[in-house]
Amino acid sequence: MDISNAVTGGLMKIISWNVNGLGAVIEKGFADYIIAAKPDIVMLQEIKVSTLPSDFIDFCKVEGFHVSHNPADRKGYSGTLCLYRKKPSEITFGMKNKAFDSEGRLITLDYPDYYIINAYIPNSQANLERSYFRFDWDTEFRAYVEELQHDKPVIIGGDFNVARAYIDVFPENLRVKENPPGFLDEERDSFERLLDDCNLVDVFRHFYPETEGAYTWWSNRRKKRDENRGWRIDYFLVSVGIIKKVKGIVLNGDIMGSDHCPIEIKINL
Repeated sequence: MDISNAVTGGLMKIISWNVNGLGAVIEKGFADYIIAAKPDIVMLQEIKVSTLPSDFIDFCKVEGFHVSHNPADRKGYSGTLCLYRKKPSEITFGMKNKAFDSEGRLITLDYPDYYIINAYIPNSQANLERSYFRFDWDTEFRAYVEELQHDKPVIIGGDFNVARAYIDVFPENLRVKENPPGFLDEERDSFERLLDDCNLVDVFRHFYPETEGAYTWWSNRRKKRDENRGWRIDYFLVSVGIIKKVKGIVLNGDIMGSDHCPIEIKINL
């Protein structure tokens, strides 16, 4: 599904994508997509690598990107990565809290007038074994974003591992259990608190408050992507003071390579 606003030139394009393994997505057309999209900043989640492939580094140099990545301590797990054409004044990995930073889930780029945050929020897991860690992480993240916003606006892109409302989930996915992990009341409440406490706007719903069938993740089972039976769990959130500067958003459901699709915004900063 390709849902977009008409946009004009001279804007900054930012992409966020949970690639579910950097090595795998490189083999499935990542370079072609980036070359065609011509983004200014790319935020990747769940890269699952500690050392970046040399051909990937070479590609980034050719395309004019600087690279920063935040791998997890655990090999083959989690991790985030940012590509950016303009160097920030500072790059922060994690939230400066050892209890939450070992999984490489956060990168913050500090620019003169705004922060760019690449976020990969923990999954509660099917048996809820990580739900307490996830809610503690959410609390720490809210405090972190609030502190940044005392300085200047934020632009957050990433996989939040929660569908915000019923409109964000294909109805059949809730047939067996109305509130499964990823749609727990507590998870959705925590997400809404992030929006409220930090004065953030869900960019997609700002532009498309009633659009159905707009998903960013699909289970690999039973051809759910082919039939668009998915979930919207990947977001761009921006400070309310700069939402008018956002000129469009796209959910690139036709771009393959991961069980998530890349999402894009254009913003006039």
